[in-house]
Amino acid sequence: MSEEQTKPREAGLEKAYATLDSMLVVGEKIQSTAVQRRLFALMHRRSIVAATTGRLIGINRGLIGGFTPIDIRWQDIKSAHIQAGIFGSTLRVTALTMPDLAVGGSVCPFEFSGLRKDEAQAIYRICQAQEQAWREKRRLRELEELRAKSGGFQGSLRADSTSSTVNEDSTDRLKKAKTMLDAGLISDSEYETIKARIISQF
Repeated sequence: MSEEQTKPREAGLEKAYATLDSMLVVGEKIQSTAVQRRLFALMHRRSIVAATTGRLIGINRGLIGGFTPIDIRWQDIKSAHIQAGIFGSTLRVTALTMPDLAVGGSVCPFEFSGLRKDEAQAIYRICQAQEQAWREKRRLRELEELRAKSGGFQGSLRADSTSSTVNEDSTDRLKKAKTMLDAGLISDSEYETIKARIISQF
């Protein structure tokens, strides 16, 4: 049993924890939670952030009622930063909005302010570990998607296809590979391999 599971939950946050528990899927466990300090919750009820085995969850609660959940899958975490202030810590996370392809989507920032320092540090450490674990997996996935786009012809050329059409298609694939190289998504050696493969098809 984890430290989070044995830690008593603070009085006054029963509804927040109940909401958090209701968002968990089968088999998902809470690894750590961080609560916003009262000083930062003058116009709303205190927010709560949780790191689970599958994602990062933030719950912002209104002063009168209701809540707004923030749900970030670990595989979408791009970066995590923490800033420790005098009265509380701010956790900043950027996440990729890419439902399908790894090379698509955009980056969206999220901020959780006024968290208790020790709790925020625990969440940050989990974010860092997950970011590092998924970074290489995401890079390999991006490379595979690039290869699928730039790798040889699928099927056979029609009888009326001309060599100029083949050359134009190869040029487009070379440009895509160069764009990925410039963006740092593939290494020089990977780019040279792709380039050699495309040129060999001329």
